[in-house]
Amino acid sequence: MTDQAPAAATERPGIPGKSIAASRTTLSHIMTHGDTNLLGTVHGGVIMKLVDDAAGAVAGRHSGGPAVTASMDEMAFLEPVRVGDLVHVKAQVNWTGRTSMEVGVRVLAERWNESTPATQVGSAYLVFAAVDADGKPRQVPQVIPETEQDKRRYQEAQIRRTHRLARRRAIMELRAKRAAEGFED
Repeated sequence: MTDQAPAAATERPGIPGKSIAASRTTLSHIMTHGDTNLLGTVHGGVIMKLVDDAAGAVAGRHSGGPAVTASMDEMAFLEPVRVGDLVHVKAQVNWTGRTSMEVGVRVLAERWNESTPATQVGSAYLVFAAVDADGKPRQVPQVIPETEQDKRRYQEAQIRRTHRLARRRAIMELRAKRAAEGFED
C-alpha cells in the first residue's frame, strides 16, 4: 500500500473529491440521570446513538445528501461514562468507496464542572451508504486524506473493508453449502 489515496481515486467524473477536514465534526452532550443504566453509569445505547448521530452528520456532509447507516464495526467502550460528564463525539470520514463511506468516531468525556483534560472513553467505525430520494445508492465524492494521520486512517479503513467483505463472503458460502446439504437455518 502507498502512503496516500491512489491518485486515480481522488476524483470521480463530475464529483470533485473532498478533504477529510471538510466534513469532520464534533457533537457534545452533557449526560444526565435519564441516560443511566441499572449500574448508575451512562447506558451504552445512549453513547451508541450519539456515535451514530455524529457519524451520520459527517456522512451526510461529505456525500452532500442523505446517507444511511449500513453497519457499525468495533464499537469499543473503554471507560464508563457518568452522570455529569460532558461527552464529545468526534467523527470524520476515513475512506470512501463508490457509494459508501467509513466514518471513524472517537468518544471523549470530561467532568462538566472541572477543567481537566477529556479522556477517550470509546471508539467505533461505521459504514454509511449514500442514497438518493428513492433510497437507491448514489455516488459519493472520494475522500482526500491530507495529513499523515489521515493517510494512516485511510489505509486502516481499507483493511477493515477487506475483512468485512471476506467475512460476508465466507458466511454466504457457508449458508449456501448448508442449504445444499438440506439444512434450513
